[in-house]
Amino acid sequence: QGGKIPIRWTAPEAIAYRKFSSASDAWSYGIVMWEVMSYGERPYWEMSNQDVILSIEEGYRLPAPMGCPASLHQLMLHCWQKERNHRPKFTDIVSFLDKLIRNPSSLHTLVACVTHLILMPDSPGEVPEYPMFVSVVDWLDSIKMGQYKNNFMAAGFTTLDVVSRMSIDDIRRIGVVLIGHQRRIVSSLQTLRLHMMHIQTIKT
Repeated sequence: QGGKIPIRWTAPEAIAYRKFSSASDAWSYGIVMWEVMSYGERPYWEMSNQDVILSIEEGYRLPAPMGCPASLHQLMLHCWQKERNHRPKFTDIVSFLDKLIRNPSSLHTLVACVTHLILMPDSPGEVPEYPMFVSVVDWLDSIKMGQYKNNFMAAGFTTLDVVSRMSIDDIRRIGVVLIGHQRRIVSSLQTLRLHMMHIQTIKT
């Protein structure tokens, strides 16, 4: 009680109400990840602590460091969700990092370097859930449609970017004939498109 709080590494609810939890630890983990990827750069640069607090409250977040894979910055942004219940648990983080290790090609997409804070959308319809998958097979397994992975691969739908552009006709054409399965895939594609749009936004 009464001790100093490291503002730049601390979740907003921990700063405001001293509510520390595994969710606030996830926020701090995201900041440390940013430090590692920026080779020890100071989070929020020369901004004052008060400016950091105000910027975070207004929805601004750290941009990706130079040369940072989009998937890792995606994880950082997930850790920096304003609502602590929306942040990943550490078991989710470990699982996601393990998937990246097993799918190194997912690290090839880099984020364009910017030197200013980026604004996180706060409209419920604009905030993607930052899904914890890194490949088409991973995505299909997450919606329990893994039985169609060979259909997707054979038809050339091998990346999340390509899959996100699929139409209902494409889904039927590759052999998904059950109406319930078509609906499940179409519904998930809407979330996937938001996810891919977000990746494109932080890249530019």
